[in-house]
Amino acid sequence: MLALRGITWLLLLQSIGELISRSLHLPLPGPVVGMLLLLPALRWPLVRDCVQPVAEFLMQHLSLLFVPVGVGVMTHLDVLGQYGARIAIVIVLSTWISLAVTALVLRALMRALMRGHTQADHG
Repeated sequence: MLALRGITWLLLLQSIGELISRSLHLPLPGPVVGMLLLLPALRWPLVRDCVQPVAEFLMQHLSLLFVPVGVGVMTHLDVLGQYGARIAIVIVLSTWISLAVTALVLRALMRALMRGHTQADHG
């Protein structure tokens, strides 16, 4: 029953994200907006305790979620042949940018955490 509640939370937040994305004409897809909504929702034990077992199950079977993507790529090999180099460049650049942004955010959070500890020690 707990897993059913967890899936319900995930689908509800995804649907709300889709509604927000479409109604506000955001450049982000609805599932991404739903994930952004999930982040603060995980602070509540009611949501976190239900979603955790579902998330663990999905992570254990994550490879199965890539099967439809692989089939989609195989059915569009002509597009991949035509735009493959451009797609590869975009993937590499976006990965580097994501890594750089993640490192900068982590660095800023660590500095803020260290400042918080030093102020608590002196305060």
